[in-house]
Amino acid sequence: MSTSGGVVIVGGGLAAARTAEQLRRSEYPGPVTIVSDEDHLPYDRPPLSKEVLRAETDDVTLKPAEFYEENNISLLLGNGARSVDTAKQTLTLADGTELHYDELIIATGLVPKRIPSFPDLEGIHVLRNFDESLALRKEAGSARRAVVIGAGFIGCEVAASLRGLGVEVVLVEPQPSPLASVLGGQIGELVARLHRAEGVDVRCGIGVAQVSGTARVEKVVLDDGTELDADLVVIGIGSHPATGWLEGSGLEIDNGVVCDDRGRASAPHVWAIGDVASWRHTLGHQVRVEHWSNVADQARVLVPAMLGQDTPAITSVPYFWSDQYDVKIQCLGEPEADDVVHVVEDDGRKFLAYYERDGIVAGVVGGGMPGKVMKARGKIAAGAPIADVLG
Repeated sequence: MSTSGGVVIVGGGLAAARTAEQLRRSEYPGPVTIVSDEDHLPYDRPPLSKEVLRAETDDVTLKPAEFYEENNISLLLGNGARSVDTAKQTLTLADGTELHYDELIIATGLVPKRIPSFPDLEGIHVLRNFDESLALRKEAGSARRAVVIGAGFIGCEVAASLRGLGVEVVLVEPQPSPLASVLGGQIGELVARLHRAEGVDVRCGIGVAQVSGTARVEKVVLDDGTELDADLVVIGIGSHPATGWLEGSGLEIDNGVVCDDRGRASAPHVWAIGDVASWRHTLGHQVRVEHWSNVADQARVLVPAMLGQDTPAITSVPYFWSDQYDVKIQCLGEPEADDVVHVVEDDGRKFLAYYERDGIVAGVVGGGMPGKVMKARGKIAAGAPIADVLG
């Protein structure tokens, strides 16, 4: 057994890096160890579908190696977590190494969904980690026709990046429009319009029946029998929390690691943060937030709670964004697909819309209108009547 002790953080992304940083800012004096199944320093994932894929940067590390050295944070890279024994407070790694922990923080993020019926052909990709982005970028350099399956945020961003690289793109989505399940059909149609204006063949309300090829993917067949030539296929049909390694741990898992409103999991000395964590909302329900800005809020709550300090629950307004072409699509609040949507500005490319639920403003979504989106923060936080933003 390799004895670590102190705080052990499992994950190699923003949640792991921010939590380690917050521990040292809070003057936690004990050992801090980050365990990751990737060989890279903890890095930022949003650029993978954008700047990295478009070969605009290869540097997405959140902190240089010197940061971890100077702050006495140990990195165990390329050796992911295999299991945890919450009674013995031990973490077993992929190579069999056992680490003892005083406190364990789960920050393993998400695993992209795949389509099991697809054959194992070259040219079929998912996109979640840095190496997958580089592999996709390499093939995109010589690809002529790509089919992107799934028009959520990742699918839309990949489609935009591939068009920027000169690849012909067909974007296939079973829902009536891109992002329909998240932002509703009305805004989804505005996003579809943006992609069509850039030359993307957007096909909604239809799924993929099969892909075929010899060694490499050559064709994609849609549910209606349409055959599409393709030398590149990207699957962007969503992700699920990376909790498979927690089987048998006794931790409560339900769409993520179930936690209280400070990040405490169901076993003593175990916490969870980021995309993998289902935190209790101040209103009493569980919520798992897959947004970059949420991690810093959670770290500022979790770390003091772990150190025995009194800390308020998260009350900030959720925020996320998606860069597609030259348009930054921003979302503030908690809009839902079945809300009443008020599109108050639309110039053919940029737009602004408010979401109404039970007579109050539940959120705002804007394309290329950052100032106007952010001005709504106070109204959303206050639960203001929709009339306050429509007037």
